[in-house]
Amino acid sequence: MTTHLVVGAGPVGAALAYRLSQAGRTVRVVTRSGVGPSLPRVQRLAVDATDATALAAAAQGAGVVYNCANPGPYPQWARGWPPLAKSVLHAAEASGAVLVSLGNLYGYGPVDGPMTRSRPLAPSSPLGEVRAQVWQDALAAHQAGRVRVTEARASDYIGPSVTEAHGVLPVYAAATLAGKSAPVLADPDQPHTWTAIDDVVSTLITLGADDRAWGSPWLVPSNPPVTVREVLRELGVRAGTGEPRLRRVPRLALRAGGLAMPLAREALGVLYQFDRPFVADTSETSNVLGVRPTPWTQVLDATAPAWRARATA
Repeated sequence: MTTHLVVGAGPVGAALAYRLSQAGRTVRVVTRSGVGPSLPRVQRLAVDATDATALAAAAQGAGVVYNCANPGPYPQWARGWPPLAKSVLHAAEASGAVLVSLGNLYGYGPVDGPMTRSRPLAPSSPLGEVRAQVWQDALAAHQAGRVRVTEARASDYIGPSVTEAHGVLPVYAAATLAGKSAPVLADPDQPHTWTAIDDVVSTLITLGADDRAWGSPWLVPSNPPVTVREVLRELGVRAGTGEPRLRRVPRLALRAGGLAMPLAREALGVLYQFDRPFVADTSETSNVLGVRPTPWTQVLDATAPAWRARATA
């Protein structure tokens, strides 16, 4: 039976390990500290994922390696992503495993019209440049015949396990679901694609098992776009907190803050995603690979009580 190596135990890595375990798969979860979900058939390993030798040893015997790791907050990406991605790619190559990477949409940059998997990458920010380079390096290794690779590109996460460390939406919801006004960093009335964690997991598992997926990126199936205001409104209806009160932060104030705060400075580079429609056309993944998004009402029904409980804890 195929062993699955999951690198990282954040919301996606933990949910992926759970789903694989429930399906009877043997799973190894790698984190720096050795933490991770305590589940049947899941072995937790304390390994620095940037240590290529150690990670390759952990990958021995694995049929699929899933890179669900993150080197940290935005200011750490430029320094942290290259060694992490190189190490994971080496582990997959050394073990002969398929490499399935969790990516995002930053590499497309600002676009007119929906994003598709075949749209050329055109990053406009350092964050997007880093993510684009990670994929290009992996694809070059695939095309050279060294390893089989694919990538699942997700939009901003939504789901019960998504915390404030993993996106702006839960940050806003932490305020609105506590009955407070929320400062928002961009236009809350632009259409935006949101991706459910469960759908990310379904896509990762499918990509690792279907050879039609290898050598290409795939967009994680997601529901039709919804504005920030409307998502918060629908969560508020379910949580009983009423209409969200939103207060837009002036861009000038954000720029002033960016001079002193690296995180704010990096975030400014990707706020275009909320200043204009940010829509992913994920239909090809559904049509070709059969993965379909969880119905939107189910996503909201599961997310609202969890986020409300966290907001009022």
